[in-house]
Amino acid sequence: MNQVYTQVTIDQRGVANLVLNRPEVHNAFDDLMIAELIQVLDNLAANEQVKVLMLSANGKNFSAGADINWMRSMAEKDYAQNLDDANELATLMYKLDKFPKPTLALVQGAAFGGAVGLVACCDIAIASDTASFCLSEVKIGLIPAVISPYVMRALGERQSRRYFLTAERFTADTARSLGLLHEIVSAAELPQKADALAEQLLQNSPAAMSAAKSLIHNIYNRKISNNVVAHTTQAIAEIRVSDEGQEGLSAFLEKRRPNWLPPKPQDN
Repeated sequence: MNQVYTQVTIDQRGVANLVLNRPEVHNAFDDLMIAELIQVLDNLAANEQVKVLMLSANGKNFSAGADINWMRSMAEKDYAQNLDDANELATLMYKLDKFPKPTLALVQGAAFGGAVGLVACCDIAIASDTASFCLSEVKIGLIPAVISPYVMRALGERQSRRYFLTAERFTADTARSLGLLHEIVSAAELPQKADALAEQLLQNSPAAMSAAKSLIHNIYNRKISNNVVAHTTQAIAEIRVSDEGQEGLSAFLEKRRPNWLPPKPQDN
């Protein structure tokens, strides 16, 4: 695929770096960028080499949200065309949220509108101490509809009532207190912190992390019932008898490294 709006690299550890690359427009996204991101996510999800995905952006800002020219063009289209367009953005958010490997968002500068959705869809979100956020849609007569399931899951209903309605800009500290971010570091420390988190993730069973993500998606916010209990007991039984489950337990009992980790360098 001819990549125009993104850059992708995969290092020898299996860490994929997906970089938004429209710095001249503050990484605002349009229909072409959304389509490209969907295709990239599909390719990375199917790539067995990929163990962790990092989502970041080139330039001063993470993303200004929707591109102004794209929004202008959608205002000139009818309901059916707008529905198709919204479905594409919904597909992007869904695929990032359900990405089968661990995902990290690295946020610098501004993350506005739909960009807040991208951050909320990632498993782990870290930001520079100068980052800022805004759910700005109502300022221009719109609503954060497509991203709302993911943002509301992070912020909760009470905080969403405020920030969806005020469209006020809020700091990284506030974003962390609201649950959108996990950690805040200086801009200089952002790559190193992300790398440290990736290293932490790489120590774990890839299959188990994927299963853990699936468990969260299936169990979160559901009433504890016989069906939920049955799902959890089935999930642990399945992972115990899986190849990586067996390997992990054996390695633990035998006090050795599991086979998903490279051998330790021999001491000279």
